[in-house]
Amino acid sequence: MRAQFRSRIRFVLAAIVLIALLILTRLYFVQIVHGEDYAQKADRQFASGSSGLFDRGAIYFTNKNGTLISAATLATGFLVAINPQTLADPEAAYAAIATIASTTMSRSDFLAAAAKKNLVYVEVAHHLSDADGQKLSELSIPGVQVLRERWRYYPGGSLAAQSIGIVSYGSGDTLIGQTGLEAVYDGTLTRSGDSLYKNFFAELFSNVGNLLVNAKDAREGDIVTTIEPEVQTRLEYDLAKVNQLYSSRGTGGIIMDPATGAILALASYPTYDENDLQNVDPAVLGNPLVESVHEFGSIMKPLTMASALDAGAVTPQTTYDDTGCITVSGARICNWDHKARGVIPMVEIIKQSLNVGASWVATQLGQEKFRAYFTKLFGQKTGVDLPAESAALLGNLSTTQQVNFDNMSFGQGIAVTPMQMIRALGAIANGGVMVTPHLVSAIRLDSGVTRTLVWNQTARVFSATAARETTTMMDALFDITLMHGAARIPTMSVAAKTGTAQLPTPTGGYYTDRFFHSFTGFFPSYDPRFIILLYTDDPQHVEYASETLDTTFLDLVHFLINYYQVPPDRGFSTTTPV
Repeated sequence: MRAQFRSRIRFVLAAIVLIALLILTRLYFVQIVHGEDYAQKADRQFASGSSGLFDRGAIYFTNKNGTLISAATLATGFLVAINPQTLADPEAAYAAIATIASTTMSRSDFLAAAAKKNLVYVEVAHHLSDADGQKLSELSIPGVQVLRERWRYYPGGSLAAQSIGIVSYGSGDTLIGQTGLEAVYDGTLTRSGDSLYKNFFAELFSNVGNLLVNAKDAREGDIVTTIEPEVQTRLEYDLAKVNQLYSSRGTGGIIMDPATGAILALASYPTYDENDLQNVDPAVLGNPLVESVHEFGSIMKPLTMASALDAGAVTPQTTYDDTGCITVSGARICNWDHKARGVIPMVEIIKQSLNVGASWVATQLGQEKFRAYFTKLFGQKTGVDLPAESAALLGNLSTTQQVNFDNMSFGQGIAVTPMQMIRALGAIANGGVMVTPHLVSAIRLDSGVTRTLVWNQTARVFSATAARETTTMMDALFDITLMHGAARIPTMSVAAKTGTAQLPTPTGGYYTDRFFHSFTGFFPSYDPRFIILLYTDDPQHVEYASETLDTTFLDLVHFLINYYQVPPDRGFSTTTPV
């Protein structure tokens, strides 16, 4: 009996100690972590009786070492409000406020607000610094209030702007996420008015032990992205340079881990500064990497080849007689230079980017199987955690005219988003398996617990053998064909493919002098850490993607090798690994 009594005493004491520790932990969060929040909330309510300070979760970049870098946070300063009923001298008040606050409303709007004597509170200036707020407060202007304010602030300015997104007022008077991750994860980032007082214990112990959650079940907290800020900066710099050099309509790119779908960088040009929304063209607020579809041209050929290899329609040793041009369903299809190559193996279709060869492969594959493979590749959205994702335009898959399948085999007559394209090409890099591209890796709850998001939806499209055989062909293109062999990296295998597509006309045909350029590649070829997709839309006075994007692709490859210290995967021999 005494032993049982002692055991009960020990259990009670342990429970008391545990509860005490939890209370101390809660006090730490109240006084240290959220102390300023409470103080500012009280200050705002006392000063104006208006709504509480704006509150919202943070968004973080993640650098290569795992360190979190702020992408979206809250800035604290002051706003200026007037009470029209007690404002004695509106002209003098406006002059004083405008001298200090650069965000003051216009003089006419200010005087109109001051004339509304039925109101007691009108906000007239925002985002004052602490110093400016203090300076204006010391003037003690009757009828003028200087109050604490918080607003959304993006430390990177334009860095990953179209992916991070913005917050603005919706249909009501509440600030909500409107684009990008701000919109997709609005429920996670939004803070309720009583969020400071919510049940700490319920938050701490809910789903205890389960640190992995589905992205759709993410709870309130901060979001941690897979975007690496240095890689993002380099990609944006290179894209802007290409777009400005060739006066393109737009230029974009994605860098992704093909094994996990984690996106390290994605960007398009033109873009905007998230901290300067007053001067933003609404047309650039969306994200063309998921919202716009394009005919990508010859970077589609590796997918055609992988499909045929997987189906057993061809082998790497298969040959065909390349005649330079063919007629299919009454339409003429030619190689880019109209030249015949004679009897050649499959690798030359990729190395020399032969349209006639891709058409021949599509015919060997057959319409039914072609349709099945390309529906699996592009028949659904990627599921990336960005809003307004568009579906591919696959109408030609439903036809029976062989010319449509021949055209699709080299990337014409089929339009997909850049995100769909990199996901499909990633299957070649990832041993035949498509993964789910994503930007958010974890949610940091206010309790301090971090929950990792699970992105485990995959789809096998090709066999590992077909993927490797296609990779070998792309590897040969990079080593031998690209820049006539000058691009080859002696210590690193790189699989690549260029693409040049004619742009469609409004009437349904194709321009003969306007093009969409694309470039894709992954490395190390046989155990890839990175896959890159680049495009530039309607570059001026240049025809082929090898002229516009090869230098940019190589710059990114060398940057990633050096930045991540990717170890060599081959020696200095001149042979391509098989």
